[in-house]
Amino acid sequence: MPQIPGGFELILILAVVLLLFGGKKIPQLAKGLGEGIRNFKKSVKDDETEVAKDDTETKEPKKVEGSEEGAPTEAPKDTKQA
Repeated sequence: MPQIPGGFELILILAVVLLLFGGKKIPQLAKGLGEGIRNFKKSVKDDETEVAKDDTETKEPKKVEGSEEGAPTEAPKDTKQA
């Protein structure tokens, strides 16, 4: 099972990252990573509120189009007699 890197390993990893990307590029990478995380959290929160909103709307009874309250529910009967 892999272990968490210790002090020397972390310093070595940070030195390699600094050599690969340079001192000016690392803050830009961190800023982009932070913005990506922020956007992800925002979209997750928006989705949760949308789902909660949809749940409350489905619990309310929906009206059928063309029907009005107080309208007769039966079809009118023919009054003509043969």
